[in-house]
Amino acid sequence: MAASAKTITLESSDAISDWTVVLPRRGKRRRNFLKSKHPEQHQQPWAPTDLEMDLHRESKLMQKIQICIRKLGNSTFYHVLLDQVQTPHMLEAFLRVLGSELKMQMVVYGIGSIESYEPPRLQLSLAILLKRKFSWIGDIKVFDPILSATESRVLEALGCSVLSVNEQGRRQASKPTLFFMPHCEAELYDNLLQENWRTERMNNIVLFGNSFGTYEQHVSEFRSSTLVDSSRHILAVRKFTREFAIKTVSDDYFGAFHDSSWHFFSLVA
Repeated sequence: MAASAKTITLESSDAISDWTVVLPRRGKRRRNFLKSKHPEQHQQPWAPTDLEMDLHRESKLMQKIQICIRKLGNSTFYHVLLDQVQTPHMLEAFLRVLGSELKMQMVVYGIGSIESYEPPRLQLSLAILLKRKFSWIGDIKVFDPILSATESRVLEALGCSVLSVNEQGRRQASKPTLFFMPHCEAELYDNLLQENWRTERMNNIVLFGNSFGTYEQHVSEFRSSTLVDSSRHILAVRKFTREFAIKTVSDDYFGAFHDSSWHFFSLVA
């Protein structure tokens, strides 16, 4: 794979079969993110299935999230993560992605049910705290097909935008974009990479999510053809990836953030 090529080549990329959705662990229910690798089947309109307004329920959820934001903001985990982001190496990596732009948009995929489980609330809280801390993080867009109308309204009240389309991870990074995707399925990361499988787009991406190094290790250890098929773009881009693993520091944040890393893609046009 030549780093100088404008389009990153991947052998037999058209031969990837239909995705299989796995049941996420640690508080994320099965979701209908991924149906097929065929491009004509993505970009599906979406809206919550429950349209009932419940102001008491919304107020209770907002209170839960505000408590979670305060808890996380005061934690050792968060301050260690901030120290990491502000190291010269990582700041340089963020600035390289920003280029001449003043802000990078944040896209949050696969947040799960913020009403039902604490790990998704912690993950959302981290996204919100990072935006508040760093002026170069722009608007936050959120999507998960299991979001309820109540959750969507609370997200909007928190300053986030809920996408009305299930992109299945296939958003083109035409401008600097931080994809915030802790504990998503491998297929979703792979969809994102495939959609941006060009040098100029990959250089616009920062990805916070499952460690690509761990995927490579699992493929090497287990040699599963299913895992290889669902991770082929992850594996192919590894040689061009700078990965910074985070430290969960305490058990309180292990469930929400274990094995998570920042990923930057250094390709030369």
